[in-house]
Amino acid sequence: MIYQIQTKYRDEARPRAGILRGREFVMKDSYSFDIDDAGLERSYLRHRDAYISTFDRLGLDYVIVSAMSGAMGGSASEEFLAMTDVGEDSFVRCTSCDYAANVEAVATPAPASFDASDVPPAHAEDTPDTPTIDTLVAISNDRADLARSDRPWTGADTLKNVVFMVTDPEGNREPLAIGLPGDREVDLKRLEAALSPSTAAAFEEADFAQHPALVKGYIGPGVLGEESASGIRYLLDPRVVEGTRWITGANESGRHVYDLVAGRDFSGDGVIDVAEVREGDSCPSCGEALTLARGIEIGHIFQLGRKYAEALDLKVLDENGKLATVTMGSYGIGVSRAVAAIAEQSHDDRGLIWPREVAPADIHLIATGKADEVFEAAADLAERLDAAGIRVLYDDRKGVSPGVKFNDSELLGIPTIVVVGKRLAEGFIEIKDRRTGDRDDVAVDEGFDVIRGIVQA
Repeated sequence: MIYQIQTKYRDEARPRAGILRGREFVMKDSYSFDIDDAGLERSYLRHRDAYISTFDRLGLDYVIVSAMSGAMGGSASEEFLAMTDVGEDSFVRCTSCDYAANVEAVATPAPASFDASDVPPAHAEDTPDTPTIDTLVAISNDRADLARSDRPWTGADTLKNVVFMVTDPEGNREPLAIGLPGDREVDLKRLEAALSPSTAAAFEEADFAQHPALVKGYIGPGVLGEESASGIRYLLDPRVVEGTRWITGANESGRHVYDLVAGRDFSGDGVIDVAEVREGDSCPSCGEALTLARGIEIGHIFQLGRKYAEALDLKVLDENGKLATVTMGSYGIGVSRAVAAIAEQSHDDRGLIWPREVAPADIHLIATGKADEVFEAAADLAERLDAAGIRVLYDDRKGVSPGVKFNDSELLGIPTIVVVGKRLAEGFIEIKDRRTGDRDDVAVDEGFDVIRGIVQA
């Protein structure tokens, strides 16, 4: 294994969210090299355990979720996400089992096929003034000739066909059509992950001009597919299974096709799972409801396999003395991001509350008042604590009011605040827990031992 902790740089057009997304950041990266897949599995799990220990010590509230390997490639990938409403990553968790995944990695359970033997033949109808899914559903239910006999039409019964222009790493471009239920949008992050390393952009007017078979706003399956007149590859959402009944574009302006049945009247060239994930969607593991949340990515681990080792011709002698290509793992912690995550999770309306493991000091020692005796006693305590290996931030400013010093101590968020002030004359100092706000008056001659006990607890 090799590792590094380094400053890295990102060509970020618009740095945002403080140190979450800056041009300069600190990363810890490590790489494992094993002779076989069993060794990779052991290395992966050891890194996973080490990350759990690290983030536990940082006091972070985090979740481990399945993730897409993306351009990195490999057979397995997990993210460590710190829970926060301002996180840039969305993830899901099951309300019943232990399933958790980044939204990019959520697999939509495909429903069972339906018996569509009683569905009438597909028929195209005039549907004027239906520029949106809602207006299409409304006219479909209001008109007797379009209404269903078993239940009202919904947005989920409409088949929306969205076209993208896909560009591969060599710069080659080709259109891709995606059919999905009309009540959902294509999640661009999920699409990016599914197509990586290729990229996708929305179809523009110039693209439509080059593909006259497509009628914008009324695209239907009849003109899609590699074997169709357009030749455009057509991928379907997992929910579009055999026997499902749809309303979709007739590829004529102002007209839609009704009672179009998947498998009977149309099919796709494959399946792509890129529709937005919603609160309440079914868990792919147990079928119960999923909940959505947000988080900050603080760590990511990959089982890379042999992708890069083969490219680099990275081989070693195995136990039989024969050359074998190694299998690799990649593991990263965003050090700067972890600091940002701690700040997001550990603060109140007065300032930061650092976990002791990463606090810039163990004790924030404050001397208040004007008496020389107070500053002498505080300085003596600071020296004793420092000699004992306890990190002390000593506020020895004179001419600054106690209120300002107290506010500064809460803003900085050192876990333990010690005040040497007016009660020194009575033989007491004050010890305050920054997180809980609890305060205790402690005898001066016991102060050192009490503080040491708190720090070493």
